[in-house]
Amino acid sequence: MSELIPEIETRRARRALGEKPVPQEVLARVMTAATYAPSCFNSQPWRFLVVNGERELEIVKEHLAGGNYWAKKAPVIVLVFTRPELDCTLSDRRDYAFFSTGLAVENLLLQATREGLIAHPIAGYKPVALKEAFGVDSEMILINLVVVGYPGDEAHLNEKHRELEHSPRDRRPEDQVILYNRWRQGSGDVEAGA
Repeated sequence: MSELIPEIETRRARRALGEKPVPQEVLARVMTAATYAPSCFNSQPWRFLVVNGERELEIVKEHLAGGNYWAKKAPVIVLVFTRPELDCTLSDRRDYAFFSTGLAVENLLLQATREGLIAHPIAGYKPVALKEAFGVDSEMILINLVVVGYPGDEAHLNEKHRELEHSPRDRRPEDQVILYNRWRQGSGDVEAGA
């Protein structure tokens, strides 16, 4: 098997962030990488609100869930939005906007990794209140936040999160998630093969 791309191999959802600012040119490269993702008919349904101003960051941090306390060190938080109408909607519930936006976020994560940054997507926040705080249209769906910063000291992490910083990568066995040539009954179950 050939080697994986280094950014895929090394990317992890770390939490030990420093407060060092991310230079604008670095942040611009990370965000440009996100926009180079493929999308259905080149619709580009993603919308990113990059928050790195002191006052604006405080607004985002006030709306984080308690378990994301560590994200309050971040010098950048990217709010990721879409809505189904911005991309192809096909049969069998295939709203491509979410798929395409996920691809854009992956590009963001990989470029951030290449730049020596941590980029950690999170789902723990108050989406409606955050949209209101920034005047975002109610139809837009705030899919996730991506917490971005340089690696920092682990001292501010709780014990569980300090352990996770050093834990080996944990993935389901590939035979549970990759099938070749035929479907295995139960493969779509949450606990399939566990």
